[in-house]
Amino acid sequence: MNTTTIANVSVPSFHASNVHFQRNVLDTYSESYSMVHGYISLVICAIGIPLNSINIIVLTRKKMQTPINCILTWLAVFDITTMISYIPFAFHFYCQYPATKISPSKNSSEWMQFLLVYLNISATAHTISIWLAVALAIFRHHHIHSPAKGNLTRIRRIIRARLVVCIIVISSAVAMIPNYLSHTLKKAHSGAYVFEPLNLGSGKAKPIILVGMILYSCLAKIIPCVLIIVYGSLLVFTLNGSRFNHTKSSIDSTVSGRQSTRSTRMSRTTIMLLIVIVLFLITELPQGVLILFCILEENFFEQIYIPLGDTMDIIALVNSGVNFVLYCTMSQEFRRTFIRLFCRQTLNGGTRHAYVASHMRNEQLHATLVQPK
Repeated sequence: MNTTTIANVSVPSFHASNVHFQRNVLDTYSESYSMVHGYISLVICAIGIPLNSINIIVLTRKKMQTPINCILTWLAVFDITTMISYIPFAFHFYCQYPATKISPSKNSSEWMQFLLVYLNISATAHTISIWLAVALAIFRHHHIHSPAKGNLTRIRRIIRARLVVCIIVISSAVAMIPNYLSHTLKKAHSGAYVFEPLNLGSGKAKPIILVGMILYSCLAKIIPCVLIIVYGSLLVFTLNGSRFNHTKSSIDSTVSGRQSTRSTRMSRTTIMLLIVIVLFLITELPQGVLILFCILEENFFEQIYIPLGDTMDIIALVNSGVNFVLYCTMSQEFRRTFIRLFCRQTLNGGTRHAYVASHMRNEQLHATLVQPK
């Protein structure tokens, strides 16, 4: 199976290559999974887009505005961007046509130009998302250790968070410029359009391709993952320390119920954010390492990285769609706001309907009782 995965997305059968490899276990698995990958991806996107939209609505309410929620909001925005762009890609290249075949209708100039745009959007969105995860860990760590409290401090932190988001978005787009310039199209003899081969690990790769791959693997994968490990470890250490202090204070009976509730809420928030950043770590770090091996080892790209492309895609899509469940599970304030926004109207409508029905039954009974004989 001649499949190319670039920037967290698998690109089936779009590279011209004269190299043929013996079929192995990964090739067999990749070809089998590609038959259902498009449909699974569409289902995940169909679920994930509405759930992330709910995340944005809930997290942007006035009472929910915090630096952490500001970053989580933009994380949801770029998760939606990733999934919306994936829908036409998955439908055309996996569902409408076989993933393993090339044809002039499937690989037309227009669809391949769309693919180039999609690849750049997806790569940039993933880069922004992982750096937002880094920002989450850093902001949470500083918040726990900062003695400053109050509304003015909260406003300043929100402004700072918004500034950090802007810097991440602009810096990610700039860092991805070599990646934008790495892929060119050419027309094959069959009339279909394909990408020119990357020649990774062969010593024949173009300098712009090497620069783009190195920047992408380091700046979009490995460095942010290292920072996530560092700050995630600090959060775990802080969490364990706070639990020890809470247990000791509870035994000594010197902590009030309000302080205990606040400590528990902070711990649950920290655990929730730890799960968010660990999911990014599991999704992004293996791909960063694999990209480095592609640069250093000849044929690694075709034999190892390519067959794993669809699997890495689906893991990334799941990671983009599960945050709503996580927030509802771990954040009481998120649940309350969600219920107030989306459930109360339904409940109130049902209550009003029951009240009207009961009132009408009472009126009918009263009319029957007072009716003259």
